[in-house]
Amino acid sequence: MKEVGNKSALTGVIFAILLVALNLRPAISSIGPMLDPIRTDLLLTNGQVSLLTAVPVLCMGVFAPFAIVFNRRYGLKRSIGFLLAVIGVFTLGRGFWPSYFNLLLSSFFIGIAIAIIGPMLSAMIKRDFPARTASLIGIYSFGMGLGATLAAGLTSIVYAAAGWPAGLAIWSVLAIAALIVWLRMPEAKSKGQAQAMPDDPLPITESPWKNLKAWYMLLFFGFQSAFFFSMLTWLAPIAIDKGLSVLSAGAVVTVMTAVQIVCNISIPLLFNRYPNRFLWVLAVLAFGTAGIFLIMFAGAWAVWPAAALIGVALGGLFPIALLLPLDATNSADEANSWAAMTQSGGYLISAFMPFIIGVVYDQTGNHDITLWMFLAFVFLMVLFAYLLNRKP
Repeated sequence: MKEVGNKSALTGVIFAILLVALNLRPAISSIGPMLDPIRTDLLLTNGQVSLLTAVPVLCMGVFAPFAIVFNRRYGLKRSIGFLLAVIGVFTLGRGFWPSYFNLLLSSFFIGIAIAIIGPMLSAMIKRDFPARTASLIGIYSFGMGLGATLAAGLTSIVYAAAGWPAGLAIWSVLAIAALIVWLRMPEAKSKGQAQAMPDDPLPITESPWKNLKAWYMLLFFGFQSAFFFSMLTWLAPIAIDKGLSVLSAGAVVTVMTAVQIVCNISIPLLFNRYPNRFLWVLAVLAFGTAGIFLIMFAGAWAVWPAAALIGVALGGLFPIALLLPLDATNSADEANSWAAMTQSGGYLISAFMPFIIGVVYDQTGNHDITLWMFLAFVFLMVLFAYLLNRKP
């Protein structure tokens, strides 16, 4: 095969990874701006409606280890193709059956699909792009951030025109597009790649569960994920409490996620030049802390710059969390096991945070405790990043 053909095939693979990643957040992030309309329309409490984001994250924790089983039994390409179809069907179903039961059911199955796809993409990047993992993780996290941004920003527009069921169901279009591209994805080798066939099953390796370093990664992943999903779920209601309209609150979330996706792809490009992950954690969390303080102590105007500052933190934290298992492993099967462990335990930690915030809000009637919880997440992330950076 000519080198030009190889480059074209690799571009196709990278584009397919981007489109798959694009589908890993809209079904969750589209719920945040619609929390108040859903709660009002279906007569729910804040705790009940927050389960719509807590359930998929819980599933992402419980079912992430099944990535190893799926890939071994069915292969990467068929597995991800099937799971994209699951995301598309259950997202579309929200528009035709807009009941609380169906919203929970769809959240459950979408969460399972996302759980299994995530570690498989990390392993594929480790295997097919071993010399460019940071760049490809940047594309992966950029796709996820872009999906979250589109859903957070455009769902409110669709809601204004056609109601919240249509606003949630519209994101099935992304799954259909990704499925078509994924199934047509070229399977080609490039120079210097020993195993570039995307559908090769990955062998099982020794479990990382007895490794203390892997546990630190799990806890770091958990609290950065808790920070992300809590912000995604509750930033819009916090903005509404500050006096903004539903549409403006959706725009605030869009600002946060727009800054996030820029940082998703730009910050990883600097990792080769400045490789110390701990310093990066400190730097991006300084922005996030400033944003939280603005919301705590300033007026409604401060929500907008605060959203941008928090977006910087979210945009840097996620690629760091994805890269940690790849930094610590030497092969794709190891990366698959470590990524499955960190994402499994990490998402289990984060799954309950939006729900807990909803319950606390029901009891207190304000988000003062919510903001202190965000600061606690920051402290814990710094702690576990320090433990990972400490010399043995």
